[in-house]
Amino acid sequence: MIRDRGNIKWTSMMLPEHVKLLREWAKEEEFQPRPELDEQELEILDEAIGMAMEENREVHITVHQNNRLTKYSGKIHYADALTHSIRIIDTEGKRQTIKLDSIIKIEE
Repeated sequence: MIRDRGNIKWTSMMLPEHVKLLREWAKEEEFQPRPELDEQELEILDEAIGMAMEENREVHITVHQNNRLTKYSGKIHYADALTHSIRIIDTEGKRQTIKLDSIIKIEE
């Protein structure tokens, strides 16, 4: 069986500057720009939030935070108009607060 260690076996032959640049490049690859939502998509999100609250459905919410996409699952407990956020109770029973501006997609 061949045991390939990937980049580990090559780092000893590389300059420290190259290793640093490779690590920075790998971190940059994880970043995703925030997609822009038009008015129609925002209305669909608003309608989905209202229906999920009304019927107490479990939803899957995709959120853009820190240049990464994060997914939450749970039931929407409360929509706060003053702070522009929603509170969900996830599948583990923990309460999460999500800003409305960061929501990308809501699925059932």
